[in-house]
Amino acid sequence: MVVTGEILIPGEDASGECLALTAPISFWGGVDPRTGMIIDARHPERDRNIAGIVLALPGTIGSSSASAVLLELVHAGKAPAAILMDAPDAILLLGLVVAREMGWKTPPALRLPAAAQAALAGRKLLVSSDGTITTE
Repeated sequence: MVVTGEILIPGEDASGECLALTAPISFWGGVDPRTGMIIDARHPERDRNIAGIVLALPGTIGSSSASAVLLELVHAGKAPAAILMDAPDAILLLGLVVAREMGWKTPPALRLPAAAQAALAGRKLLVSSDGTITTE
């Protein structure tokens, strides 16, 4: 299967298993920035780790601190390998922009509709720098 996402934040090719969340998440209070563990007690994917995987977000629950949490994940080496978003979240993506400005390796972020994300759940993916997403 091959799909193409719209590049929101460019990055190098990335690969990993796709964790397609089944509910929106708040990074602030929902993800531990030191470990990448989903810690929101009410989230269906609680206790899953987002480090080094392709994280598919059907939506986000806003907090102006989400960018700081994603920045901390990048700095700690616990960020996702790539991020797929149903809709761009400028505040969350700001964390990647700042990480790039700091000279840290950042995951690419692409826009991909939630229905297409769900079809990728659990599959090993290659996310190319041109926005092509291929199942391996």
